[in-house]
Amino acid sequence: MASQSSPRRDSSSTLEDSSDETPPKKFRSLRDIFESCLFALTVSDPMTYGEAATKEEWQRAMVEELTAIEKNRTWEMMDLPEGKNAIGLKWVFKTKFGADGSIQKHKARLVAKGYEQQHGIDFEETFSPVARFETVRIIFALAAQLQWPVYQLDVKSAFLNGDLQEEVYVTQPEGFMIEGKETKVYKLRKALYGLKQAPRALYSKIDGYFQQNGFLRSENEPTLYVKKEGKNDFIIICLYVDDIIYTSSSSSLVAEFKSRMMHEFEMSDMGLLHYFLGLEVQQAEDGIFISQRKYAKDLLNKLGMLNCKPATTPMNINEKLQCEDGAEMADASRFRSLVGGLIYLTHTRPDIAFSVGMISRFMQHPSKLHFGAAKRVVRYIAGTMDYGIWYSKVFNFKLCGFTDSDWASSLDDRRSISANVFTLGSGVITWSSKKQATIALSSSEAEYVAATSAACQAIRLRRMLAELQQRQEGATEIFCDNKATIFMTKNPAFHSRTKHIDMRLHFIRDLVAKEEVTLKYCTTHEQLADILTKSLSKEKFFYFRAFLGVCNFESRGSVEE
Repeated sequence: MASQSSPRRDSSSTLEDSSDETPPKKFRSLRDIFESCLFALTVSDPMTYGEAATKEEWQRAMVEELTAIEKNRTWEMMDLPEGKNAIGLKWVFKTKFGADGSIQKHKARLVAKGYEQQHGIDFEETFSPVARFETVRIIFALAAQLQWPVYQLDVKSAFLNGDLQEEVYVTQPEGFMIEGKETKVYKLRKALYGLKQAPRALYSKIDGYFQQNGFLRSENEPTLYVKKEGKNDFIIICLYVDDIIYTSSSSSLVAEFKSRMMHEFEMSDMGLLHYFLGLEVQQAEDGIFISQRKYAKDLLNKLGMLNCKPATTPMNINEKLQCEDGAEMADASRFRSLVGGLIYLTHTRPDIAFSVGMISRFMQHPSKLHFGAAKRVVRYIAGTMDYGIWYSKVFNFKLCGFTDSDWASSLDDRRSISANVFTLGSGVITWSSKKQATIALSSSEAEYVAATSAACQAIRLRRMLAELQQRQEGATEIFCDNKATIFMTKNPAFHSRTKHIDMRLHFIRDLVAKEEVTLKYCTTHEQLADILTKSLSKEKFFYFRAFLGVCNFESRGSVEE
């Protein structure tokens, strides 16, 4: 079992339970704390062109941005046609940091003021798909099992590659007006950041290139592509706006893909994947570890709780929250900021998914009790800051699910909680914890609704794995701790308890009959999804957390099968 991080005290923390105290192992030095705070205070991005123009690094960044625009033949200068509107431009400056907090680069973006665009004149369609985090985790689990390295490409000035279908004009950028031609404007050939159609234009460009070059787009994830070469070799690509991650069974396929992409688009070869969408990725010989340590540390620093006393679990056991609790109202804006930060952290921390889902119900009118519950989650994060999900090679690499519910657990409307968890090998790849849309009249009905939701997720995952050359043989096992629910999926004549249930929920019966999924019984003590339906005791919480694959990098061996 992974050991807890050292406790830290903070006089501003609330709901501190003396039972959470553990003997301290080590403390951060005062020098480390001082240097991190000093660094955060001294590094600030310019808000205007005037501020940036006085610093050499930002001047270079602006010149690099304009050079990329000219190189991509993004625009051409002309007089503004009569009856046309020129959209303004502005500079946006951002210092980019690595996972260790060091400065990677100073980036200046020339951004169009998209809010000035008019629908039907300056833009049409704007939608652009992005990869789900669960898709990214599936790729990590697959790469760890097959022991493939995962690589990354970054599109330089991404939206400059998307071709525009509409006629769009922009003004000359501030600080770079051409002398004698101040009244002229630029007609865009390609999209700029800020344009409403820019993400769509870039996606269409890259999608068209992939499909013209033999890549098959997933029917279940529009940003996932697979290309097969010969009998056994294939390459997997996942696209997230201007970031591309890829892995393959063949080093020659990797080299060919990288070479062609860098020739077709302006791209940076980032090498092995280390940092992606706020996820820190550690690729070792025995597996892949993903975490959000830097994000968690920044969140704690922002809240002033970097040195607080840790909690051993994210919620007090059997804690029940409700809208009208009689407590004094808390600062709603601060509460929403705190919960919003925690929601993003759940991408690598399924152990806090239930707690964060619970407190997020009270975003509009939080009380001091709700705020205290949220701060306890933060205190738990303080003690497990370096935790994440570990994926490794296992003997039985098979999709497996768990489904559970907590009947009538909401004190406000008596609706139940549905939860499901799916693992692929060693670590969890998808999880869900949400309130049901209807009121269940029995615990069996609540479990049945939850099982149907889990079955739908299982079918989607099976189809995606088949596209990734990992077809699941036989029915996917979903474990449930309610025998009545298992019986209902097999016996359509069980009328006394099911005649009032919505017909669409009986979809699971067809899946069981087709042997695509099967529900199997497990005891409550083995029900992994239990961690997503209620607050648990410390011992039970630690037990389930380990089986989710949640640990720190040093203790990863303790969660392997």
